[in-house]
Amino acid sequence: MSPSAKSALDPAHGKSRIRIVLEMIKFEHSVFALPFALVGALLAARAAGILPTWPQILWIVVAMVGARSAAMTMNRIADVEYDRRNPRTANRALPKGELSSVFAWLFTFAASAILVIAAWQLNSLALKLSPAALALLFFYSYTKRFTTWAHFVLGFCLGISPAAAWIAIRGSLDWRILILCAAVTLWVGGFDVLYACQDVDFDKSAGLYSIPKEFGIARALLIARAMHVVMVGLLVWLALAFHLAWPAWAGIFVVAALLAYEQSLVQPNDLTKINAAFFTVNGYISLLFLLFWGAAAMVMRP
Repeated sequence: MSPSAKSALDPAHGKSRIRIVLEMIKFEHSVFALPFALVGALLAARAAGILPTWPQILWIVVAMVGARSAAMTMNRIADVEYDRRNPRTANRALPKGELSSVFAWLFTFAASAILVIAAWQLNSLALKLSPAALALLFFYSYTKRFTTWAHFVLGFCLGISPAAAWIAIRGSLDWRILILCAAVTLWVGGFDVLYACQDVDFDKSAGLYSIPKEFGIARALLIARAMHVVMVGLLVWLALAFHLAWPAWAGIFVVAALLAYEQSLVQPNDLTKINAAFFTVNGYISLLFLLFWGAAAMVMRP
């Protein structure tokens, strides 16, 4: 047996490959959008006076993981040359050769297929819209090559998740859930602006576009803060639109407090805490939002 064949059969090798793939797609960050999708599903069900079934929840989760895995891998494929040249990203799997481009394409295809299968299991409208969702997710990977506002496209990619979950439950759409879509779009776009502050110098040298590059870090931080303020306002509107009980309002307060803390961690002359702001705080925001708004949805009247 050849060394390559032996390594392929080696359990340790398999674990290493899985770990590399999960790191490439930042699997643990699925927590960012999934709670908002689940809240969308709960609101859709409770507005109809029902509860979502376990199969529906399962397939929504599968669809979300498939969509995000496909999008993240496509992003790494599209940006591999930039990642190789950027010192911050040079250690990623594709630039280092830990994964091949062929494997990345096959993984993207498989994750996309998982999304389509999950949509098929939910309802016909979800299935019909799944190619459009994939097209949007893949389109984002190229936006920073030609527009300063790519952060909003990324935000919208995650922002459609509550509407997608509503469609998964009801097979139709309600305008009110679009408020939550807008809120998630601004939340994600805002923290992506913070994250992009790390790459201003590289973006200038590579000819890429971003809000920090266009306006400078200080103004970019103000734009991100404005986006998060508007997000909180949209959550207030959403709570009123669905006549939600006190847990939703408590959730808004918690989200607003965490956003203020996140913004306080990043200053124009100190970007050392961006990872804490981006990863830790946003994880708490999404999970606590699910906790409070899930409770509010469970007690809401149709």
